[in-house]
Amino acid sequence: MPPEDDGHAVVCHLDDLLAARGMTLTELADRVGVTVVNLSVLKNNRARAIRFSTLTRLCEVLDCQPGDVFSVRTP
Repeated sequence: MPPEDDGHAVVCHLDDLLAARGMTLTELADRVGVTVVNLSVLKNNRARAIRFSTLTRLCEVLDCQPGDVFSVRTP
């Protein structure tokens, strides 16, 4: 299902990253230091923003780069 048109085309790939690492959203939230609810909002492409500090921790915990977490949907 395509995300609602809210003026951006950024897509989050947390589901794929979690599956590839055999990690749950709860485990990721604990290791990053954010709530499961906030990560769920991000994972379901409903977030409007992300703090660089959160993105940094996501990348550290998942051993990836920001471009692995997000991409821009093309029209």
